[in-house]
Amino acid sequence: MSDAPIQSVSIEAGCISCKLCQDIAPEVFRVDDDADCVVLADAARHFTTRREDIEQAARDCPVEVIRLERAAAPASRT
Repeated sequence: MSDAPIQSVSIEAGCISCKLCQDIAPEVFRVDDDADCVVLADAARHFTTRREDIEQAARDCPVEVIRLERAAAPASRT
């Protein structure tokens, strides 16, 4: 995955409530009572410290509905 920092995490329609993302990064993802996964309100504070786990959750999602938005890469100076 990219080296750019994660700016936001979202879940698209189609979640199957498998709880894999919650198992990998419970500080970021929650699936309650077999409902669709949600990104927790305070998840952003974990985007740096749990970055690898968040990226793994997105890669391992069986229905590929986890979306990571990254910061724009700084323009190179010449």
